[in-house]
Amino acid sequence: MVGKRNSTAVQEFTLEGFPAVQHLGKVLFLLHLLAYLASVTGNSLIFTIIWADRRLHTPMYFFLSAFSVCECGFTTTVIPKLLSIFLSGRQTISFAACFTQAFAFLFLGATTFFLMGVMSLDRYLAICKPLHYPTIMNTRMCVLLVTACFTLGFLLTVIPVIKLSQLSFCGPNVIPHFFCDVGPLSRLSCPENRSIEMLFYNIASFLLFASFFMTVIAYSNIVFTILGLRSGKERQKAFSTCSSHLIVLSLMYGSCVFIYVKPKPRSRLDSNRQAALVNTVVTPLLNPVIYTLRNKQVHQALRSAFSIPLSPTVSISNVMCITLKTCQFFRFH
Repeated sequence: MVGKRNSTAVQEFTLEGFPAVQHLGKVLFLLHLLAYLASVTGNSLIFTIIWADRRLHTPMYFFLSAFSVCECGFTTTVIPKLLSIFLSGRQTISFAACFTQAFAFLFLGATTFFLMGVMSLDRYLAICKPLHYPTIMNTRMCVLLVTACFTLGFLLTVIPVIKLSQLSFCGPNVIPHFFCDVGPLSRLSCPENRSIEMLFYNIASFLLFASFFMTVIAYSNIVFTILGLRSGKERQKAFSTCSSHLIVLSLMYGSCVFIYVKPKPRSRLDSNRQAALVNTVVTPLLNPVIYTLRNKQVHQALRSAFSIPLSPTVSISNVMCITLKTCQFFRFH
């Protein structure tokens, strides 16, 4: 993937990480390790349960299983290197590894947003077109949509990352981030290439607003359809199937718009690191919790798989409390 470089003196980069709190490396290593393991375990459990229980072999859960796979890969792209920085202080990353990380991060992130758009479309068809839903969302269509998400994510990111890797990097080599993000990388090229940064800005804007537009259209129709239902119980059930998806969308769009779409001066790089931490650590951790807490079918599948009583009333407040404290910690240090 990394193309031939012209007069590139830099053979490795240094990830700055979080220098203000690096003295707390072992504590932060433990916190992030636990969050990473919980995220990977939760998403892997969702994927396994969906494919093991035939009751969950529906389009909605098929898309959710693909989403969980992307989340596992997305967080694994970034967190292990961050753990290495916290534990051993090894902040260097090779040229090839840096651009591979940048590509994997963008590819999986783009694919995730396309999947969220497809999940919005699925909910629209299920609620607004219930009679046609089984015919439209058949197995072939589901596989086609997921394949299209991965293909579009790949095509949107591979060529710009290759172009970025072909620029000259002659120093400095310190990336003011905890992973190889394309914005800080493009600013290290010599001479600095603003066109590459604008290309990524335009791609990110297109990706976010396209999926956001699809989501807004889908949920606008869903709201009008739900409000037209006569039974209050039916309205509650319909809103319940969409609420988890909307919570996850809010977390993802909020952090990504702040990082990649909002024009920002370089002095806001610290804020971008905090938002990126939410996007790569907190959101993948909360997604399994959000989707399972409000889903009775998943509760039943878990009971069947483990033969243990699982309470659907587990509170998310404790998780959110830890999340807020962690973000405040990074903000004020």
